Amino acid sequence: MKQFNIKNGSSSFTNHAVLAALGQKLQRIQLFEPIRSHVKIQQKTVKYTPADKLEDVWLSMLTGARGLVETNKRLRPDRALQRAFGRSGCAEQSTLSETLNAATPENVPELEQALTTIYRRFSRGYRHDYTKHWQILDADTSGLPAGRNAELCTKGYFARQRNRRGRQLGRVIASRYDEIVTDQVYAGKVQLTECLQPLLQHAAQVLELDAAKRARTILRIDAGGGSDDDVNWMLDQDYQLITKAYSSKRAAKLAQSVRAWYPDPKVKGREVGLVTQPHPYARATTQIAVRSPKKDGRFGYAVLITTLSATDILVLVGQPRAKAKAVQPVLLAYVAFYDARSGGAETQIKGDKQGLGLTKRNKKKMAAQQIVVLLAQLAHNVIIWARQWLAGGAPQLQHYGIVRMLRDVFTMRGRVQFEVDTTRLHIVLDQADRLAKTISVGLRRLLKNTSASINLGEI
Repeated sequence: MKQFNIKNGSSSFTNHAVLAALGQKLQRIQLFEPIRSHVKIQQKTVKYTPADKLEDVWLSMLTGARGLVETNKRLRPDRALQRAFGRSGCAEQSTLSETLNAATPENVPELEQALTTIYRRFSRGYRHDYTKHWQILDADTSGLPAGRNAELCTKGYFARQRNRRGRQLGRVIASRYDEIVTDQVYAGKVQLTECLQPLLQHAAQVLELDAAKRARTILRIDAGGGSDDDVNWMLDQDYQLITKAYSSKRAAKLAQSVRAWYPDPKVKGREVGLVTQPHPYARATTQIAVRSPKKDGRFGYAVLITTLSATDILVLVGQPRAKAKAVQPVLLAYVAFYDARSGGAETQIKGDKQGLGLTKRNKKKMAAQQIVVLLAQLAHNVIIWARQWLAGGAPQLQHYGIVRMLRDVFTMRGRVQFEVDTTRLHIVLDQADRLAKTISVGLRRLLKNTSASINLGEI
């Protein structure tokens, strides 16, 4: 079969016209260049280099492919999209898999260093102004199910999947910006209490957190990070934190010192109270007991541990500082801020599993799995940055998650034309798409100083 190539002056249909337009921006800022420079997978080049094939894997994620096998349907036939990203073609999915399998443990820190360079160059999390606002980091782990023959694949905790085997994804999110600071892969039996400190250390290295920045950084972590060792380590590092005590027995005991319980209007039956005899830690903390009724009529208890002042927590949840002397609104503010962690790491992990197919991309070799996860980390951040870039002309995109960005924005029909003997690119978005008009405004602003033009038309 004759291979089809887009030539200058020709026009080609694509299902990913917006993504093709973004390709012009990403080429101009040379987003993928640090990976080409740092990551050296030892594999013979026949038609495409190992770096080319890593870019194919990453680009296929941005098309919404939920596994390598979908590359042959979504990316490989889409010559317009490839050309818009400066590529002359796309490797076959089995070849991409071979390149990932050729990765060694030495290639993982190479890719991590490249992603650190990219993150520092383009992220808002790295440029955060610590003098004006708190940096908020959410840390969590989530299961990545895999076959029993995969390296470091063990039984562990996998939500609603009893006796399942797999690995664990450890993640730190800069929650103000929805950006992934670091992703790490661990054996399936590893829990947050075992990996929290190295996970936070890597995040601190990426963000270059010194003592002053750590003092303006809030760590928001579930009970897996609430052991005495972890809490004292975070306090010794000068972080601010809000976490849940690891031991439920200790929580019930601490709750006995509560003198008054206050109902939480947001959750039926839940009550909060101030622990008057707190457990001692390396620094002074405020401890808030939370109790909720169980099916048998008794209460279940949890205790939040925090270094944040009453004034700080009220500002963080958008309430007036004047309430700082009133016990009930302050306690409820602590609980509300902790509850918001579900919109941080938990929501972002869920979005990546659904949109980027994280749970479907299983590799037998641990190094290959780590490379896949790191490429997905880059894909996630690029989607978040693209949302930010486009929101100037399309403000409703600010509320779109990973799945909606892939489904409703990146997947938009259009035509791409390259002018003869020039690098000028014309992109026509399908005017029948309800978002085309709005997104075209954002794209024109984004590509204002490039050789690309954006228009609407019938496709």
